[in-house]
Amino acid sequence: MITYDKLKEDEEIRAYIQTADETMIVMGYTEHNFAHVCKVAEAAGALLEQLGYSEREAELARVAGYLHDIGNMVNRADHAQSGALLAFQLLKKHGAAPDEIAAIVTAIGNHDEGTAVPVNPITAALILADKSDVRRSRVRNNDRTTFDIHDRVNYSVKRADLVINPGRTHVELSIEIETEICSVMDYFEIFLNRMILCKKAAEKLGLRFSLTINEQKLL
Repeated sequence: MITYDKLKEDEEIRAYIQTADETMIVMGYTEHNFAHVCKVAEAAGALLEQLGYSEREAELARVAGYLHDIGNMVNRADHAQSGALLAFQLLKKHGAAPDEIAAIVTAIGNHDEGTAVPVNPITAALILADKSDVRRSRVRNNDRTTFDIHDRVNYSVKRADLVINPGRTHVELSIEIETEICSVMDYFEIFLNRMILCKKAAEKLGLRFSLTINEQKLL
């Protein structure tokens, strides 16, 4: 039976994730290495656990999170689809059950905002976990004078928390940013499509979604 912990020990998969991130470095993207994929994996699993889904569904969400950006090894364009195909082969190699392969591949293939659709709870959890990972440590450019808007937005973030309310009816992405680095509206502008996708993902999980920046509700 495949597990998140077993896949983390697979040196072949680690090499692919590392290469995918190296591609992102050359292209000037934020960090997509193990810090990102592990954070996304654990957040996606925790979301489903908090909502009462089975431990196995939460584990599949963790696996999907760990593998979700592996397609960047091929190309940033259509990386969700190429990543899904790569994950399919890797999971078959690990002897995963067909229904579990299908669930994970579906989630990976639907996580990127350009083509994403939260078609099932695992996909929805992956989307929310992925799009909520904004933090200063993801910025690789050390020269603040050359920051683009994506660098400024991520670098400005002091805290980002994805929180489900006790009644399990609402999920809030609460962010604190340094407005001298990036304005609230800059953040909202650059991430608008992602936040709309998060809203759809939350609805798939039976939740309402809201975005709050510096205690100001924007969505």
